[in-house]
Amino acid sequence: QVQLVESGGGLVQPGGSLRLSCAASGFTLDYYTIGWYRQAPGKEREGVSCLSTEDGTIYYVGSAKGRFTIPRDKAKNTVYLQMNSLKPEDTAVYFCAAVFKRSTWYACMGTHSGMDYWGKGTLVTVSS
Repeated sequence: QVQLVESGGGLVQPGGSLRLSCAASGFTLDYYTIGWYRQAPGKEREGVSCLSTEDGTIYYVGSAKGRFTIPRDKAKNTVYLQMNSLKPEDTAVYFCAAVFKRSTWYACMGTHSGMDYWGKGTLVTVSS
C-alpha cells in the first residue's frame, strides 16, 4: 500500500524546535519531490519547504527560510522537516506530499493540486 505518514507533531513553546517525519511506504522516494505544507485554522494550505530527491534542490517558502531545514534519510525512505525558532504563527496541521519528477517550485507554490501522494497530517501547536 502506497502511503505517506507524518509524525512528530505536538506542543512546543515559542523559540523551541520540533522535527517532523514523513515516512514513505509502498514506493521509494527516489526521483520524487517531497513537499511540506501547513494549514492553520481558517487559512488556506501553504507550502513550507520542498526537496527534490533527483537533484537535491530545496525550496523554502517565506518565513521558513533560515529557520527550517528539510533533510532526508534515504535508507529510511523518510524526509524530515526540522523546525527551529518556532513562533505561535507556525501553529498548523503539517502535511507532506510527493510528486514524481517535478521542480521544487512546482511542488511548493501554486495550488499543490498535482501532487501524487499526500499524508494525513500532524498537528503542531506553538504556545506558551
